[in-house]
Amino acid sequence: MIGNRGRVTGRIGPGLVGEVMIHVRGGVEAFYAYPARPDAVIEPGNQVLVVDFQPPRNVYVEPWQSIG
Repeated sequence: MIGNRGRVTGRIGPGLVGEVMIHVRGGVEAFYAYPARPDAVIEPGNQVLVVDFQPPRNVYVEPWQSIG
């Protein structure tokens, strides 16, 4: 799970439980998402990188930084 990219579908931020959709096992699944940096806010529609995973459905994410 760590290293996967996903798309934010529910706002992620301090005191919020956000949601991201991630491609896994040949499909797309929803995961509860928290910011890796406690003060970060990530709006719906943005891509994120999973930096930690807490089973069964919790991920910690950072905004995806495209190279180029």
